[in-house]
Amino acid sequence: MSPLPHDKPFALAGRTYQSRLLVGTGKYKDLEETRAAIEASGAEIVTVAVRRTNIGQNPGEPNLLDVISPDRYTILPNTAGCYDAEDAVRTCRLARELLDGHKLVKLEVLADQKTLFPNVIETLKAAEVLVKDGFDVMVYTSDDPIIARQLAEMGCIAVMPLAGLIGTGLGICNPYNLRIILEEAKVPVLVDAGVGTASDATIAMELGCEAVLMNSAIAHAQQPVLMAQAMKHAIEAGRLAYLAGRMPKKLYASASSPMEGLIR
Repeated sequence: MSPLPHDKPFALAGRTYQSRLLVGTGKYKDLEETRAAIEASGAEIVTVAVRRTNIGQNPGEPNLLDVISPDRYTILPNTAGCYDAEDAVRTCRLARELLDGHKLVKLEVLADQKTLFPNVIETLKAAEVLVKDGFDVMVYTSDDPIIARQLAEMGCIAVMPLAGLIGTGLGICNPYNLRIILEEAKVPVLVDAGVGTASDATIAMELGCEAVLMNSAIAHAQQPVLMAQAMKHAIEAGRLAYLAGRMPKKLYASASSPMEGLIR
């Protein structure tokens, strides 16, 4: 995606990116489909679940980094599968060792396996430790504007409220809370979780989100590579619409052609 007219760059941790679509690496049928879908998406930031994916900690097994090269993509290790702050912090430190001092991480601390909803208490604990430890923390959180504000004030470089529960594809369930978060935001806001199809991504961008992160919406599509292309265009369209500014909604009709100067 080339820079749009009058648009500011999408920046994280001192680096700018052309694409506002971030993608995950899980749930694909094999590494080749993972590679093809991510390439088709145009994403430059790729998130990796350190506890579930081999990025070097298991010698002799297929390594994801062989198909998703750190020379081409910014690898965003995440703490998926962690249910307390201590485990999340340990996972981030492991990722830093495996990736030669890499500081950019996505923090997620889950409450339970049924909802995969964030445990905000443990998330706050982990975020505080990681920020003090020098990490650049992007944080998965609920759509509570107060928690989002506290995480930003704590030093997280981006807040990532859910649109819907992880893997549900329900789309943006509460756009009103997202609007409040966006109005108050001092750091980039990215929708994370719940996107099901291209229109969901477009709506997130039209609300003013800096970017969208997704995995299941692409990986679980009947044709993941085709859906990855659709998401790329959806993000671009939504950003353009946000920059353009939509027409106001009206209760009654308004003629497309002006009434003045009509031939009578």
